[in-house]
Amino acid sequence: MERRILIFAPGGRDAALTEQVLTAAQIGCHVCASAEDLAAALQAGAGGVLTVEEALGAGAFGVLEDFVDGQPPWSDLPILLLTRRGIDSPQARQAVLRLGNLTLLERPVLTLTLVTVLHTLLRARRKQYQVREAEQRKDEFLASLGHELRNPLAPIRTSAALLRRMAGASPELEHIGAVIERQTGHLTRLVDDLLDVARITSGKVELQYAQQPLAAVIAHVEELCEAAAAAKRIGLALVLPPQPVLLQADGARLVQLLSNVLSNAIKFTPEGGHVALRATAADEWLQVTVSDNGIGMEAEALERIFNMFEQNKPGGGQLKTGLGIGLSLARQFALLHGGSIAASSAGPGRGSEFTIRLPVVVASGAAAPAPTPPASAASDSRRKRVLVVDDNHDAADSLSAMFATLDCEVGTAYDGYAALAAVEHDPPDLVVMDLSMPGMDGYEAARLIRQHPAAHDAVLVALSGWGQDDARRRTDNAGFDYHLVKPVAFDTILQLTQADTAPRHPHRH
Repeated sequence: MERRILIFAPGGRDAALTEQVLTAAQIGCHVCASAEDLAAALQAGAGGVLTVEEALGAGAFGVLEDFVDGQPPWSDLPILLLTRRGIDSPQARQAVLRLGNLTLLERPVLTLTLVTVLHTLLRARRKQYQVREAEQRKDEFLASLGHELRNPLAPIRTSAALLRRMAGASPELEHIGAVIERQTGHLTRLVDDLLDVARITSGKVELQYAQQPLAAVIAHVEELCEAAAAAKRIGLALVLPPQPVLLQADGARLVQLLSNVLSNAIKFTPEGGHVALRATAADEWLQVTVSDNGIGMEAEALERIFNMFEQNKPGGGQLKTGLGIGLSLARQFALLHGGSIAASSAGPGRGSEFTIRLPVVVASGAAAPAPTPPASAASDSRRKRVLVVDDNHDAADSLSAMFATLDCEVGTAYDGYAALAAVEHDPPDLVVMDLSMPGMDGYEAARLIRQHPAAHDAVLVALSGWGQDDARRRTDNAGFDYHLVKPVAFDTILQLTQADTAPRHPHRH
């Protein structure tokens, strides 16, 4: 289907004669009887389109323009237009301007010329398909890489949290644990950014909308960026609107957007510098500006820095740092939320400013309700029974040790079959289980645990290196209540141990 030439030449015998010529030259083709047929055939796949100028007025122009405008980045559909008047034809001139990869041939056309041109167009189209396949392999590689990196990061992060809890009065151990946790968090963010690149380029990012208080979002952003600012002795100023502001947004993506911009400003501001984040709400729009007195940018870099893998070039012979994807992701997330982001700078050495605009849901004088603090683990008189399941022994053992510090009764299993045996012997209140395990995977184990009468109401938590939407759908179907992506912060695990163990259906993440 993708290697065929679509022929659209209504009226006369042009279509039938062209089909005979292409069939004799062993070029796959399909004659489209109408503009609607052409639109459907394009969606099914085409190596190129051959049409005539008079067909442009019969609906072909609109169909081709819509397809060209909506085609994915790898695609540049070749179109061959046969014309009697060449560029003197108004239809031909319009096609040249608006139909992209267009080739004009003046009629009558020699058979050899027509076949040769079509072979050339199809060879170029095959190159496009190779680019698409390379993009698909890259996305698959990044997804697998993210999973494989998250697996070792999980026990490292858990062990660091354990180290800090066990350090007691030892400042040296406390410092070591803090360094490990901080650097593990940095690695985790790099992995997440790489995976987001794959999801965005393949159109698989789905925002999870909910009302988000701006103050809570900014507090999370500050938490993510304050350590980097403190390490460089950078003054970090955060100014919020006087009134509470609510956004209809994906909270995680909004935090990622703002923290990427703020951390970028910190990165390119010298030690002892200043970075400010100021938010204002007016006319149903939130405007956030992030300004710094750092290295600044040249005028031609202001738009380029939002391109994937593009980086601003610092002066003084400094090496570039980072992957060059943070600002690109920030723009994508702003656009997905119906907003925008732009950069400005007075020039090299004179700082930069980024302006983010997002739609506001509510901006009122009413005070925002204070968040409800989590219940204390000590309020539950009965010790929670926890089962940790992971074929990675380091991950399972370190997480089990963490639960043990919370005064839980902890069991450990290293595969799905062992998990079922443990449930049969001592039904748990909480099961934290990996998904990718040999033999019986976590999905099947969860389904069987849900069927066990004594464990039917247990809280099931999927803990995996896979965070894509299809993996989350599968955990829903298997009966999990939560889907956590490795490595998991200690506070998240703590909240689960303090949560009510009543059934959680429909499932939450």
